[in-house]
Amino acid sequence: MDGTATTPSDSSPSQPGFIVRFFRGIGMVLFHIPFQRYQVLLDKSVPKPVLRWVISAVLLIIYVLRVFLLQGWYIVTYALGIYHLNLFIAFLSPKIDPALTDDGVEDGPSLPTKSNEEFRPFIRRLPEFKFWLSATKAIAVAMFCTFFEIFDVPVFWPILVMYFIILFSLTMKRQIKHMVKYRYLPWSQGKTKYRGKEDTGDVIR
Repeated sequence: MDGTATTPSDSSPSQPGFIVRFFRGIGMVLFHIPFQRYQVLLDKSVPKPVLRWVISAVLLIIYVLRVFLLQGWYIVTYALGIYHLNLFIAFLSPKIDPALTDDGVEDGPSLPTKSNEEFRPFIRRLPEFKFWLSATKAIAVAMFCTFFEIFDVPVFWPILVMYFIILFSLTMKRQIKHMVKYRYLPWSQGKTKYRGKEDTGDVIR
């Protein structure tokens, strides 16, 4: 015996107690498993844009009907419209703003400006799936707010409607001017595409 005492740090770590394991299990059931299922549903919905947008449109119609019948929550609806407008502008904008590059020339891929140029897809600042997901989440949050009177701030809704129309018009006018100035279109359909080497010479339109 060398007289060296065994300290608690020398022993192997003890297993978590029953209470710790119990709450970990509860957390797994309440959060982790539902999140996994939610992520699986999102992954399955990626190749189905039409179905996704139909679901969002139905949710938006339900929300509008609820606001119309309840005659309230106009400020929430206005905030929802402004948020959707910002998402839409990001969806129409290129990932790399040509105004921030030298002579307005992008470093990344872009749409061709001439008919004899090679096909280059338009890369959005906000991809379609993220646009849909953020817009749908916003509708769900707005719907949730309509169940609480605290969010029903009294406002004169015609003023909000007029202000939103003016804001939408000015924003879209600026976006269209930006598209014309830097000669790009926010879509890739209708442009000439080329197949791989095995189909050389074939053109997809």
